Amino acid sequence: MLVTRVTADSRGRQPDELIVEEPMTIQLDGTTVSTTMRTPGHDYELAVGFCHTEGLLAGAPVSGVRYCANGAASDGEWNVVTVDTGGRAPAPRVRLGNTTSSCGLCGNDAIDELCDRLVPLPTTADGALPISLDVLQGAPAACREAQALFGSTGSVHAAAAFTATGEVLLVREDVGRHNAVDKVIGRMLLDRTLPATGLGLFVSGRASFELVQKAWAAGFSSLVAVSAPTALAVHTARRAGLVLAGFVRDDRMNVYAPERLPAPASSGDTA
Repeated sequence: MLVTRVTADSRGRQPDELIVEEPMTIQLDGTTVSTTMRTPGHDYELAVGFCHTEGLLAGAPVSGVRYCANGAASDGEWNVVTVDTGGRAPAPRVRLGNTTSSCGLCGNDAIDELCDRLVPLPTTADGALPISLDVLQGAPAACREAQALFGSTGSVHAAAAFTATGEVLLVREDVGRHNAVDKVIGRMLLDRTLPATGLGLFVSGRASFELVQKAWAAGFSSLVAVSAPTALAVHTARRAGLVLAGFVRDDRMNVYAPERLPAPASSGDTA
């Protein structure tokens, strides 16, 4: 697309890259459960990840994923994806409204229901953090090189799974923060690597309740965000036993959960 670029001493027409944003309808066993605005790509992962983090699968295995179960995929412009469990998942409850690219819980008032079905995450025997502060601190930089869409457009979010040693396992990008997370979780479910016990989840934006809940549902031990969390996100992370770090940039970060960090082995109480 051609745009007019204006600087202090010039203006001119030049090409620019824009990210694509299109609606995608998600079906479970043929029943529509949501429509979300997303960046096309890794659509199967997004649909599976959404169904998992919303608790719609209820432990039922995914037997298949396909475009447009009721006709040719091109008829739906590749924007309808059906997750199949062969009817083993409970009959899904349709969301009250559509999901935008900025908020994954629009129209959904079942926050307590989402959390009540989950149990606190396992903790280490000695109370130490499952992933060191140094590794959490380095997650944004470790993931940055894999954010190709952000590099070319500057308008997408990223989510990534990483190990306790800092190895980046998987990166996904999308115009929606929750979509990027669902794509990561969906890929891991399809690869049968859930729960993500002992792994960290990086997100390039703020840490809202929905992202904490999704990380909890997938079994991640830590969530790293480059921006701030909400109060409900912090409350939920503490309830889950999930390590939550925000404003993770350069040489600083805020750790919101747990409420107090364990003291370093070489020093006294740091509370």
